[in-house]
Amino acid sequence: MLTRRNMLAVGALTLGGAVGVKGLLLDDRSAFSAVPGLRPHEHGVQPARVGAALTATPFAVRMPIPPVLRPTLSTNDVDIYRIDIRHTNLEILPGVSTPTFTYGNQLVGPTIRAKTGRRVMIRYNNLLNRPTNVHLHGGHVEADNDGHPMELIQPGQARWYNYPNRQQGATLWYHDHSHHTEAENVYRGLHGFYLIDDDSERDLRLPRGDYDVPIMIRDALFDADGAMLFGGNPAERNVILANGKPQPYFPVAARKYRFRLLNGATERTFNLSLGGEEMTQIASDGGLLPAPVSRTAIRLSSAERVEIVVDFSRYPVGTQLVLSDGATPVLRFDVVRQAADSSHVPDLLRALPVLPAATVNRNVTLSFDIAAFPPVGLVDGKTYDPNRADFQVKRGSTEIWTITNGDGQFGFPHNFHMHLVQFQVLDRDGQTPSLDDAGRKDTVLIPAGTSVRVKATFTDYVGRYVYHCHFLEHSSLGMMAQMEIVP
Repeated sequence: MLTRRNMLAVGALTLGGAVGVKGLLLDDRSAFSAVPGLRPHEHGVQPARVGAALTATPFAVRMPIPPVLRPTLSTNDVDIYRIDIRHTNLEILPGVSTPTFTYGNQLVGPTIRAKTGRRVMIRYNNLLNRPTNVHLHGGHVEADNDGHPMELIQPGQARWYNYPNRQQGATLWYHDHSHHTEAENVYRGLHGFYLIDDDSERDLRLPRGDYDVPIMIRDALFDADGAMLFGGNPAERNVILANGKPQPYFPVAARKYRFRLLNGATERTFNLSLGGEEMTQIASDGGLLPAPVSRTAIRLSSAERVEIVVDFSRYPVGTQLVLSDGATPVLRFDVVRQAADSSHVPDLLRALPVLPAATVNRNVTLSFDIAAFPPVGLVDGKTYDPNRADFQVKRGSTEIWTITNGDGQFGFPHNFHMHLVQFQVLDRDGQTPSLDDAGRKDTVLIPAGTSVRVKATFTDYVGRYVYHCHFLEHSSLGMMAQMEIVP
């Protein structure tokens, strides 16, 4: 039976296109019962608590760049890393200590810089008091190394992940994917960049080194004592973080920069602009576009990535440019010095592969059962069951999937992420896809009541992989399904 209580559990619609669900249903006392400085709190955001929430003065702190992790060992064919997963108290807001979950004691974990064709192995050591795991988002990997939601690293245990990097250069990221707890674990800090460098890009002379900067954008809500509140409506998360700092500034030279933008929020869509100034998009989720595209606004839903080049040589020293989400400042770029620049953006980047003709067409619908309490996330009318394979996909086949947002009557947005492969967006409701759909994609926004057609070829690996809504509050409630790739 549909009641007001059910609707409130799913959460109010927001300008950012987010709906809150999981936080009204679960209590996080168990997660932090043994963590110093963390107090149990009720889920659901009370008006008085929102009023007492901490904020920060925009542009008061400098944006850090997540450090690149050095391998603990490198051989002829593999780089080996070790990362601890632990509770850490961090200064996110100036002068305030906030309990977090971290990879390597950082709110944005250390960056892994892999190379196309060179294997990486990472040993994750779980020092949390709860199970976790790690998914390489956008990675083309064997099923056993994909971070399946039910394959967990228990407290006090460790696990190796093996990544062959048999894919073109791209901005990927790693994050928790433990079923039912993925939204909270990612929200509390279990996320980091995994960048694949491709030697074939070198001749393009795109900005490199200090001028190639990854930026994770996300949101958070802090209580009066500095703890991050998880739960309630994600639209109440009123602090925007760039690389773990609130609305920071970043000094730049008057030259070209390559910015790798990642939406690391669990449930939010950013509409980014530089106040109408030009941003040249060069890549999306799966790597370079065929050609650069001039943009003045970019839409980025949870887990999507976009790479842009901004040429600050057009502006005199002393200029300040603000990257904003609508009217909300995200990050300010301060042009502080001159610099030589031998980089450029060529007219051609990398052609998209021509996919074979599809042999299978499938339909996938994402929706909520809001007649239930708590609400249940559904894919094709079924909630996630790890013992059920929803599709069997033949290895080497090419398929077209039509993904539909079945919650049009309620206005709930979703987005869609497919593990194992990158896909190409064919159309939206039969119309030409937007610039936000360009290139190789693995995550795509699906507004309420709309559908998207995508095409993918399933190469190399067999086994079970999931596909789901990447608004993680939604997948936590079961909006996830499983495909089995068969020989």
